[in-house]
Amino acid sequence: MAAPASLLRQFVSRINSADAAGLEALMTSDHRFIDGTGAVHAGREQMSAGWKHYFAMFPGYRIEVESMIEEGEVAAAFGWAAGSFHGEADKSWRIPGAFRLLARDGLVAEWRVYADIEPMMQSAGIKRF
Repeated sequence: MAAPASLLRQFVSRINSADAAGLEALMTSDHRFIDGTGAVHAGREQMSAGWKHYFAMFPGYRIEVESMIEEGEVAAAFGWAAGSFHGEADKSWRIPGAFRLLARDGLVAEWRVYADIEPMMQSAGIKRF
């Protein structure tokens, strides 16, 4: 069974490869994703579809890990998230982020993103405030 830090590296690698099927294979059936706004998205199939949509909207989306910690079934990474809205260079962004993974039985039970998503939203022309 993979240690949480190893599982986090695999998850990030599949995100960076835009591999929605690979991400799905790493998720528990009741997987939860908590996005940068705090919204909760649940279910492996829903999240697989969600990742496909996200990769289409923000092609080249990447997570750059600078440091990582692990304790028990939790691993956390700190670094950057970057991408561009529909691949348009003038609508690109790079924001600091933290990412938390909760492992269960060698799979990702929860993935949580902590980031100021306003630059990403602005690149897509979405004004939340």
